[in-house]
Amino acid sequence: MTDSDPDVLVAGEALVDFLPDSTGPLSDVENFSRRAGGAPANVAVALARLDATPWFWTRVGDDPFGDHLAATLSSFGVPDRFVERDPEAKTALAFVSHDADADRAFTFYRDGTADTRVEPGGVPDETLESVEWVYVGGVMLAAEPGRSATLDLAERATERDCTVVFDPNARPELWERTDRDFSGLVAEMLEFADVVKATTEELQAAGFEGESPEALSKAVAETGPHTVLVTLGGSGAFVHATDRAPWGGGTASHGGYDVEPVDTTGAGDAFTAGALAALAEAERDEISLSEMLGFANAVAAVTTTGAGAMAALPTREAVREFRE
Repeated sequence: MTDSDPDVLVAGEALVDFLPDSTGPLSDVENFSRRAGGAPANVAVALARLDATPWFWTRVGDDPFGDHLAATLSSFGVPDRFVERDPEAKTALAFVSHDADADRAFTFYRDGTADTRVEPGGVPDETLESVEWVYVGGVMLAAEPGRSATLDLAERATERDCTVVFDPNARPELWERTDRDFSGLVAEMLEFADVVKATTEELQAAGFEGESPEALSKAVAETGPHTVLVTLGGSGAFVHATDRAPWGGGTASHGGYDVEPVDTTGAGDAFTAGALAALAEAERDEISLSEMLGFANAVAAVTTTGAGAMAALPTREAVREFRE
């Protein structure tokens, strides 16, 4: 390892999104555009765009779609050290449909795909000892052996004092045929998580009671995480931090930004990357929770103004200009 190596590790699925050329139900869409996607992949690229390039641990098929994902990640400057290729499984696909407000729904083709087949130990202990932050996504909990590999990674990261960031990223379709309950696995992951980012709907699906971001975030913090970020779509976001947080305790909210959305795919992932980048700075420079939310919401807002999750991710300079 060298001083220039990343201090963030992102772990999770990379897949290909097929974006519709029109709104309405998927059965009515005739044409799609291919885009690289997957929440963790989006987070990894967003961090690279924000000058915080991470390691990215994922697995894609040794097929044309895997070639596309590997090339796209490389084009954004994401190192390929932990981008595995699977000669025996296909790359995961997701077909996206949009309603009139650009909100999206997903139809996944992910049974036995390469991303589900990462195995425990894929990231060595020495790498975890060299990074300060580890992000994991909840989609990886839906199938084995990726589930065990993700839990193992989070546990080993915790043992090495990494700050573990967890995004439940609830996708109900992926849990219909699993042998484990979503809420139970989220609870298991929260034993290792320090920072959680989720929507109110995801937290409720995970079994937390409450309607308001305040009530839900407090309930999550009582299980172990010291910082809980609740995203509210076009209404912004809320954060609750306990006194155990390195940046200090407190709450803050931000109402978001008024933009004309083109595609909301990846907006939550952009927010996560913005928040992670800002929180890393907060440990050093005492950035307030309110300022962190403002920056993260700006990253997300700019992302919604273009098509495709990765293609629309902004640089720090673009975020600065947007906020001026």
